[in-house]
Amino acid sequence: MKYSVKILLSLGFLAVVGAAGAGLFFFYPHSLPEVTASAKQPSGQELIARGEYLTIAGDCAACHSAKGGKPFAGGLPFKLPFGTIYSSNITPDKEHGIGAWSDAEFVRAVRSGVGKHGENLYPAFPYASYALLSTDDILAIRAYLNTVTAVSDAAPENTLEFPFNQRWLMRGWNLLFLPSHPFENDPSKDERWNRGAYLVEGLAHCGECHTPRGLMFQRKQGQALSGGEVDGWKAWNITSDPETGIGNWSDEDLKGFLATGHAKGHGPAGGAMREAVDLSFSRLPPSDIQAIVAYLRTVPAVKTDPGSKVVPAVPEASTRPPEELGARIFAGACSSCHGKDGSGLVNARASIQGSHAVNDPQGSNLVRVILQGSSNSARLPGQTMPAFHAIYSDEEVAALANYVTGLLSGKNGRVTAKDVAKARE
Repeated sequence: MKYSVKILLSLGFLAVVGAAGAGLFFFYPHSLPEVTASAKQPSGQELIARGEYLTIAGDCAACHSAKGGKPFAGGLPFKLPFGTIYSSNITPDKEHGIGAWSDAEFVRAVRSGVGKHGENLYPAFPYASYALLSTDDILAIRAYLNTVTAVSDAAPENTLEFPFNQRWLMRGWNLLFLPSHPFENDPSKDERWNRGAYLVEGLAHCGECHTPRGLMFQRKQGQALSGGEVDGWKAWNITSDPETGIGNWSDEDLKGFLATGHAKGHGPAGGAMREAVDLSFSRLPPSDIQAIVAYLRTVPAVKTDPGSKVVPAVPEASTRPPEELGARIFAGACSSCHGKDGSGLVNARASIQGSHAVNDPQGSNLVRVILQGSSNSARLPGQTMPAFHAIYSDEEVAALANYVTGLLSGKNGRVTAKDVAKARE
């Protein structure tokens, strides 16, 4: 059965489920019960500061700020096989933002994916994770967002094809896949573990990228945190499996990677993960990083594609002649920063030995970082890799990716010019 047919059948099933739940979801109330913070909630500047911290931990700016756009004004495109979704304006502008929203409407949107007027939001907004947030935390985020600069710009309209543009289908999806209550501490675990669980599963929503998706775009919780794919980038296995996950990383490796975006022997973060480090993880207190690591250590191991098993650096594995296309490009464009063996010459970040990217024969992330480059928001010298999409052809990028994979993992890269052309889109 073709994948598209399966999708349509899944949508039909969602329609049935959604219709069955029509009494609950078809007509949303015009007024919602008032939401109130607990007695523990701070007030004034302390509340705003907490909301800012939570907004950073939730990485809200990454999705709600378009490249080169104004903070939190939305408009960032999420390209899907059946159209494009644009993030919304969450500044306090009353017409195009959330300035006219009540606290109850904001809490409902964050937890249930339902907008001010009862419209269903798409799960590109990670409300299935945010459903675990406490009311206090959601209201604190709202308090901070009320203080950011209002932007009177409407986000572009979504361009989804039928039937994916039928928002009411999400009612069925919510019935099936939305958590039914906020996060509850596990009394058998300590405070650090519970904090880590709250961050990983809820606020930092790690599973939205690092958990594989099912046919209805739901997270496969039986394979939680074992790896996913976002915009063609692979989000790697972060379960405790020692071969295909992070089981062989030390605690210091993990803390360093989250705080700085790289770890010796494991390479640098790229794509959306580097952005998450730049805008979120690197700005969290060490106690939060330690809590995340403590929780990840207990995530059940899930072994994924053995072909992507990370092996130590094996520079001697390359027996390719110097005149080979990939080797010539690497010598001319890459080795001055990364070194002839990938160990890094400029700084620690330039070391790519042991990274998932160079251990993946499909080269998904390696191709994209060659094409797009990599940088944090500051674009500091020594921390920026230039983009080569305008310099090398599809054939040349494929040859370079396959050479690097062979050089640093001993595996035979399988990247084709067609794969590179697809990554350019």
